[in-house]
Amino acid sequence: MRRDLRLVRVGRRYGIRGPWVLRGVDLTIAPGTLIRVEGANGTGKSTLLRLVAGLDGPTEGSITGRPRTAYVPERFPPALPFTAVGYLTHLGAVHGLTRRTAARAAGEWLERFGASALAATPMAQLSKGSSQKVAVAQALLAEPELLVLDEAWTGLDSAARAELERAVAERTAAGAAVVFVDHDPNRLAGAPDATYAVVEGTLDRRTASGGPQAGPHAVVTVRGPAGGQLPPEVTRTVASAEETAPGTHRLTVRASHSDVLLRALLTARPPWHVVSLSPGGPPLETSPGTPTDTGARP
Repeated sequence: MRRDLRLVRVGRRYGIRGPWVLRGVDLTIAPGTLIRVEGANGTGKSTLLRLVAGLDGPTEGSITGRPRTAYVPERFPPALPFTAVGYLTHLGAVHGLTRRTAARAAGEWLERFGASALAATPMAQLSKGSSQKVAVAQALLAEPELLVLDEAWTGLDSAARAELERAVAERTAAGAAVVFVDHDPNRLAGAPDATYAVVEGTLDRRTASGGPQAGPHAVVTVRGPAGGQLPPEVTRTVASAEETAPGTHRLTVRASHSDVLLRALLTARPPWHVVSLSPGGPPLETSPGTPTDTGARP
């Protein structure tokens, strides 16, 4: 995502004389930010997310700077004439991937969400939870610049919920923006850069944008080859980096991004050793390809 998405004095109503669902909404979504939207049922949260995702247009006001966007709706239609992998491959092609790349990405995301065994299952035969895994996977296939999630965790099992949280951290670490609604007030607690509430058709800022330094952090000490440069994915993820000795760096990272950082370090070529991590338990030493107790995937 290369520039801000801006909503300026946006309003939306259905029908010429219909009541205003939203009006006077101003919102700026910057690259790499995570934004939470709250509000009671029926206040217009889903309408706002559809406007942000570009699936609906404003009745008044303007929306500019639209990036490549993917969207997970609150209700996903499961009765589609595809198998799970067929649907994902088709959507990947729609997003501009080659069919081979789309098929590979489909398999990877189904595996990450614990649904590999369902790849050849017709969508109409999937359970609600399995359909939701496919819904989330289709939004992540093409590495969108803006990811919009409307109650995307609903129906997922605990492992898949955790995997989606990791995927959100990966997208923001890569410079994408994520906007989400979720009924669980603890979802991604401490991670959002800003929280807004939809109240009586307007958008109320509940927290000021804290920027990349906001929220709880972890400090990771890593060791690599003397004179070696930190991998690009690591430098994009951390809030700060300090070389304390030749080849040894102290990295500060948002706690919500620690899994992403550790995965990048342990899969780098050449690999980096994680010497210690705090807070979160005693110092640890890892070897290349060895997972830590933080849940990182080697």
